Amino acid sequence: MKNAFGYILGFLVFVAGIPAVMWWVSGKPFPWAPGLLWFIPSVILMVLGLALSIWSIVHMKKVGEGNPFDAYNHEVAPRTKHLMTDGPYKYSRNPMLVGIYVFDLGVLLWLMSWWAWVVFVVEVFFLTLQVRSEEKRLAADFGEKYLHYKENVPRYL
Repeated sequence: MKNAFGYILGFLVFVAGIPAVMWWVSGKPFPWAPGLLWFIPSVILMVLGLALSIWSIVHMKKVGEGNPFDAYNHEVAPRTKHLMTDGPYKYSRNPMLVGIYVFDLGVLLWLMSWWAWVVFVVEVFFLTLQVRSEEKRLAADFGEKYLHYKENVPRYL
C-alpha cells in the first residue's frame, strides 16, 4: 500500500497539483486552449516530459527496487535498494525531475503567463533543495559508487 501511496501522491503533486496552481495564477478560464501555434509544441513537451518521468519511475522500480518519493529526508514510499546508473539515469541523475520540468514547460507554453513562470521557478527552487538533501542520503547509502556516479553524470542535463 505504501508503494501506491507514493505514486498517487507524486501524480497529485507534480502532474495535477503544480500545473493546476500554474493555471490558477495565470488567470485563464477553464477550459482554455491556446492557438494551434502553441497547442502542438505544448502537447509535445507535456507528452515527452511524462514519458521520461514514467520511464524513470519504471526503471527505478525495476532496477532500484524502490520508489522515487523521498521528501526532504522523510520516506514517503520505500527507498531504492540499488543505485541506478543505466537507462535514463545514464544521462541524468534526476531524469524524473527533468521529465517533470519538460512537462511543466509544456504547461507554461500552453498558458503563456508570467505568474505561471513564478510558480515554476518556486517549484525548481524547492525541488533543488530536495535533490541536494537526496544527494547526501545517496552518498551515505551507496558511498564511493554514488560519488563516482555523481562526478560523471550531471544533476539534470
